[in-house]
Amino acid sequence: MKKILLILSIVMTTISCSNAQQKQFSEQALNGTLTTSEGKEISFKEVLEKHKGKTVLIEVWASWCSDCVKAMPKLKEIQKENSDVVYIFISMDKTMDKWKDGIKKHEIVGEHYWVNDEKGMKGEFGQSIDLDWIPRYIIVRGDMEVSLYRAIEKDFDKINKELK
Repeated sequence: MKKILLILSIVMTTISCSNAQQKQFSEQALNGTLTTSEGKEISFKEVLEKHKGKTVLIEVWASWCSDCVKAMPKLKEIQKENSDVVYIFISMDKTMDKWKDGIKKHEIVGEHYWVNDEKGMKGEFGQSIDLDWIPRYIIVRGDMEVSLYRAIEKDFDKINKELK
């Protein structure tokens, strides 16, 4: 019986740790390179530093992602209800043209960046933020402290609560 309880305890600890919410980005993530809509490269850290002291909602998405597209109306509601929040969209599209077409097609309002990595989600930047699903939402506050690290399209209640 003790062995069963010990195994159960280890499994529960492992599961809870794997779903843990990080409070800051790794150096690898902060040094990750993004591309602006003008074609200039900028580090993720520079993007965040532009908004130091503000609440920032980051969505990692792609134009080919059906879950991303389905979640857009809900995100637009959040934008209306939280106009003081900075909205940053990081695309995992394979080409700049597809990314820009997706922004236009879906009328996405906010700051836009593209991860120019052939490996997409499995590339360096994706790995540095533990990207395993899109859309992925991250909330950053104040001095680049992460208040919500891992949220997906089913977590809009959690996202809304965190923004309030």
